[in-house]
Amino acid sequence: MDAAAKHPGPEVDVLVVGAGVTGIYQLYRAREAGFSAVALEAGDGVGGTWFWNRYPEARFDSESYTYGYLFSKELWEEWEWSERFAGQPEIERYFNHVVDRFDLRRDIRFGTKVISAVYDEPAGRWTVRSDGGAEWRARFLVAATGILSVPFIPDIRGRAQFRGEQHHTGRWPQTPIDFRGKRVALVGTGSSGVQIVPAIADEVAALTVYQKTPDWLTPLNNAPITPEEQAELKANFESIRTRLDRSPTGFLHTITKRSGLDDTPEQRQEFYELRWNGPGFTKLSEHYMDMTTNPTVNEEWCRFIERKVRGIVKDPQTAEKLIPKDHGYGGRRPPFGTGYYEAYNKPNVDLVDLRETPITRITETGIETSEGVREFDVIIWATGYDFGTGALKRLGVRGRNGIALEEYWADGPRTYLGITAAGFPNFFLPGGPHGALGNNPRYSGDQVDFVIDALVHTRAQGQDVIETEPTAEQKWTDLVNGAGSQSSFLRSSYFYGANIPGKTVAQLLNPTGRRTLQKMIAEVAENDYSTFIFSRAGETG
Repeated sequence: MDAAAKHPGPEVDVLVVGAGVTGIYQLYRAREAGFSAVALEAGDGVGGTWFWNRYPEARFDSESYTYGYLFSKELWEEWEWSERFAGQPEIERYFNHVVDRFDLRRDIRFGTKVISAVYDEPAGRWTVRSDGGAEWRARFLVAATGILSVPFIPDIRGRAQFRGEQHHTGRWPQTPIDFRGKRVALVGTGSSGVQIVPAIADEVAALTVYQKTPDWLTPLNNAPITPEEQAELKANFESIRTRLDRSPTGFLHTITKRSGLDDTPEQRQEFYELRWNGPGFTKLSEHYMDMTTNPTVNEEWCRFIERKVRGIVKDPQTAEKLIPKDHGYGGRRPPFGTGYYEAYNKPNVDLVDLRETPITRITETGIETSEGVREFDVIIWATGYDFGTGALKRLGVRGRNGIALEEYWADGPRTYLGITAAGFPNFFLPGGPHGALGNNPRYSGDQVDFVIDALVHTRAQGQDVIETEPTAEQKWTDLVNGAGSQSSFLRSSYFYGANIPGKTVAQLLNPTGRRTLQKMIAEVAENDYSTFIFSRAGETG
């Protein structure tokens, strides 16, 4: 038993698990509201996803200034993002600046992985334990564990016997990897994989990319933020904050309020060119309003991208492999890249289609497919995450009567507003499943604000236990589960957990969107939190 276990941390009002973008804001708001609070973070630094994902060219694909915090005008004015889509080192510096600027670091315990969180009904408190044996007691427990926190690596025979280096993009070492002269395999071509390929292509001796499913990748179109743009951002903080607070996507993008069929075919081609050259998610958010729902428009846009790919990639066979055949644009989370297609024109970069030649095993020296063995010095796993519920179901959460969260969610998550779950008093999960769609910090910020408002209300009522009415949870869960047709994402995507073997395929997002979430949050407050049960510790819920 370590020293921390012999001397348990003090009891606090609010215990936050995670010091990523959501956890930092939750800690700030809890302290601001007068609660004693501590955050437990498994990593050695702040940033969550942006602490762990430090692979070459890891960066935002949401505009930097729309991802950062909006709670302080001073913070907004003093921090200048250098690029439209900042890279990981700058993002990590930002989060460190925030926790130091607002003196939050003293209440964060690093290197502390939570393995158990048990609700004590008579006391109305949570007992939280770490893998190091330390223990905390808290009135309220907030699991801000994020949706991209548990890396997934396929269970491929022989992987443990590989004698070279292996790294998952979501657990990248802090010491840079020397790729010079190395034979490298990259498995996976989602948002992380497409960033790494061009970043290391000129350094490695050979790069073989193993692709299971091609996506409709379009250019990120990153650029420096000019001094004029910096001045405009600083001068318009209030109006920008208002726009972002009201935006259904959490971006500053302008919605195109017309159908693609309102334009002529020639006008549509001009519009597609405009979108291709636009930044990041504008390919979705500023596209024709029916691009994901109108088969004619979606097919045209896909064929436009296909022509771009064939015009960039010189080898026709490689270009063919890079073009999706089983979904239209928006069926899966679209990646955005810089120089990805161009990398395949380099003589040392090769693409393997795993649908044609699946991996059969990992050998001591490389990867074997149905075509044979290729030898490598390094294998990079860009194979995604156990999205949405992965981290929450690994916390060892036990609610009333010892109910296990992972068992309660065995058939998919059941939540209220994507914030609470019935049978788990004083437990909140902002930024988890059933939140919303769009720019993550914006809707998770809505949820953090709701959590604090609810805790303040609980305190003002002279109560110390708050939990969701089961009927409210059922209505919200039915709402999001029944709204799949409002989203273009396929049930075969990771937004349904379909990438994890054995995981129930279930809705992990909120297809009704941020406006529905905000509307219902406002109604809860206006109705004096009538969808919640309040009590004193020791009373029957």
